[in-house]
Amino acid sequence: MEANGPRLGETGMTLKLALALGASLFLIGACASEPSAPPPSVERPPPPRPDPAPPADQCGAAQAQRLVGRNRSEIPVPVNPGLQRVACTTCPVTMDFHPRRLNFFYDAETGIIKEVRCG
Repeated sequence: MEANGPRLGETGMTLKLALALGASLFLIGACASEPSAPPPSVERPPPPRPDPAPPADQCGAAQAQRLVGRNRSEIPVPVNPGLQRVACTTCPVTMDFHPRRLNFFYDAETGIIKEVRCG
C-alpha cells in the first residue's frame, strides 16, 4: 500500500540539504574579496635624454684620411701613443670608445690602410 505525500524522513532530509546548500553559498560569498581599487597612479620621470653626440672629429681623422690607400709604414709616429691605435682590419681590438683616439686600420696581407676613424 502506498501512501500519498512525503515518506517518513524525506522532509527532514530535504530541509537539511537546503540548509547545507544555503550555508555553503553564504560561506563562499563571505570569502570573496571586494574588488580592489586600482593602484594609485605614480608619476614617472621623463626618459633620460641621450648623450649629445661628440663633435664629428675630435681626433684629427679628417686630416689623416689622406693616408687611406697608402702603406701603414706612412702612419706618423704619435706624439701621445695613448691617443693613437694601429691595428689590422681582422685583428681583435678593445671595444672601448675614446673620441680623441685616432684609429688606423690596415689590411693584414697588404699593409694598406683601409680606414681611419676616431674612437
